Amino acid sequence: MKILFIHQNFPGQFKFLAPALAQHGHTVVAMTMQNTDARQWQGVKLTPYSVSRGTTPGVHPWVGDFETKTIRGEACFRTAMQLKAQGFAPDVIIAHPGWGESLFVKEVWPQARLGIYCEFFYHAHGADVGFDPEFANPDPGEACRVRLKNLNNLLHFEMADAGLSPTHWQASTFPEPFRGKITVVHDGIDTQTVAPNPAVSLTLTTQQGHQRTLTRADEVITFVNRNLEPYRGFHIFMRALPEILTRRPNAHVLIVGGSGVSYGTAPDPKRHGGLTTWRDIFTAEVRPKIPDADWARVYFLGTIPYQYFISLLQLSTVHVYLTYPFVLSWSLLEAMSAGCAIVASDTKPLHEAIRHDETGRLVDFFDVAGLANAVCTLLDDPPARERLGRNARAFAQANYDLKSTCLPRQLAWAEVLR
Repeated sequence: MKILFIHQNFPGQFKFLAPALAQHGHTVVAMTMQNTDARQWQGVKLTPYSVSRGTTPGVHPWVGDFETKTIRGEACFRTAMQLKAQGFAPDVIIAHPGWGESLFVKEVWPQARLGIYCEFFYHAHGADVGFDPEFANPDPGEACRVRLKNLNNLLHFEMADAGLSPTHWQASTFPEPFRGKITVVHDGIDTQTVAPNPAVSLTLTTQQGHQRTLTRADEVITFVNRNLEPYRGFHIFMRALPEILTRRPNAHVLIVGGSGVSYGTAPDPKRHGGLTTWRDIFTAEVRPKIPDADWARVYFLGTIPYQYFISLLQLSTVHVYLTYPFVLSWSLLEAMSAGCAIVASDTKPLHEAIRHDETGRLVDFFDVAGLANAVCTLLDDPPARERLGRNARAFAQANYDLKSTCLPRQLAWAEVLR
């Protein structure tokens, strides 16, 4: 087959599937917004595209999101026309439609079969929107904005031949009849690489500039987000820190994540004393409750290379993962694969992976005291940590292993598209 992938940050969720299809002898091309001089990646030919304009200033806030997606869709359409003029005609197109890129590809290649990555369908009630009353939008028109946010999804439904979703809960957010076209297969975790390592060590720089090497003999609490924001419970975790640090005088807290925004909205500096990041806002909130000696045991690591991320998970004594009812993070499943003892929020995306007191422990997302107590209780119970970590890894291997489970099913899905 000739296969075209479309993803603004390729490879994204296709980082295993695209090269595997190339290795199976298919001709694989990928369109991406990434500005790169490379023209090939693991057997995949890269075709960059770029937008020619931005969203119109002052456009109605309910339709600004769709205008942005239309702009990207047009950019991909123009690039696709160039590919067609060069003689490329894909049998199959596999796209992440979340940014609108694939909106018009069927205008270029109407006979191509289109498979879309179904990450999330927005809802005004019952999912992420309005879940956290602390950050809820009081405007009743928010429901209207969310409704229009699904225009991109709805337009894809009429032309897509099949969907692929990483979890059953994420697939369940999509409406029928399109939900019936969705196959649930996770992107896959390399459980051989992300595995326990009793000999792991990690050298960090303290806030005072000193070097500190941590091993499995140390008590380490880990918390990982792409960006530190309320959608992933950063505010709840930070509010639990004063009690955790008081009760665990030897614990080291390792926090991974950038200071930007991945999913929610950026803070309004006018409401937060001029502070512009959620990290700074919640640090300022809890810092007065934490003595200097305790604060010295908290490490903000920012974004780190993947090999160090694996070491961090292997080092973890207790790993904390919190999320709104939204897309499930790869990091949670990687923590399971690493054999972490996990404390997680009792929210719907977690229920497929974390079974309470079997593969981890669940706490109410908003229960700050309950989170602190669950972490401290688990730190006090080595046999429970060993059992939960062993079960978590076994569950990840059985259900999310890349080579034995996920990639073969992804390949079957892609090849049936033809």
